[in-house]
Amino acid sequence: MQQNNSYAVATPLNVSIFLILSSILYLRLRPSEPPKLPQGPKPIVFQTFTPRTLLKYNGQDNNPVYLAVRGKVYDVTSGRNFYGPGGPYENFAGRDATRGLACQSFDEEMLTKDLDGPLDDCADLAHDQIDNLNGWIERFDEKYLVVGKLEPFRKTEFH
Repeated sequence: MQQNNSYAVATPLNVSIFLILSSILYLRLRPSEPPKLPQGPKPIVFQTFTPRTLLKYNGQDNNPVYLAVRGKVYDVTSGRNFYGPGGPYENFAGRDATRGLACQSFDEEMLTKDLDGPLDDCADLAHDQIDNLNGWIERFDEKYLVVGKLEPFRKTEFH
């Protein structure tokens, strides 16, 4: 007589344990939602500015801080503590800072008064002032992004 020593694997208890272990394994290994990256800043598009259109980029109302030097417009927002509201260079925010930087002056009279007039060509600067200005330009070129160019306001003629 031959004995049958086979055991039933598919018992209700074994099936229950298998289902529980499978569920736990699935819950631990299932794909999770992809991580959500924070939204980056809006892209900056190279623009042409006039003294009047540049003026709104003075850091007020959480706007970016731009300033112009020798026709290049720099985004100095990362230096908001210096160039933004309350900073030592705040007069230059949203303005052409060429003459003020060359003369090492933060005074209002260094800024262009007529926003619709010609740009200051700084032709009367002394050699040491030009050297000083070139040093500033070199620092700005290394540290800040150029976001545009500054041109004088041009009246369009309508016929």
